[in-house]
Amino acid sequence: MKKTLTTLAATVFAFAAFAGTAAAQTEQDGLVNVVIEDSLNNLITIEDVNVGVAANIAANICGVKVGPVAVLGQAVDRSGETETVCEAGGNTVRLTQN
Repeated sequence: MKKTLTTLAATVFAFAAFAGTAAAQTEQDGLVNVVIEDSLNNLITIEDVNVGVAANIAANICGVKVGPVAVLGQAVDRSGETETVCEAGGNTVRLTQN
């Protein structure tokens, strides 16, 4: 009986730990924000756009290929961290979690 209770308690503890970790993760929804900051610190934010659209916007402003920016956008959607795409022409372009 004692062994059964110990096993049950360990299972409940493991499940609770896993549930807490899963709840703490950022929700991936395929959407990010594109934040453009100019040299005067004016911000333009395009909110809740598909990662592919965000990659096209950022790549166009930065003059880079879309593919790597799309990968960066997917990483932002997964992690919730802000990533700078480029600093070009007095503008800083960042991708942020929505």
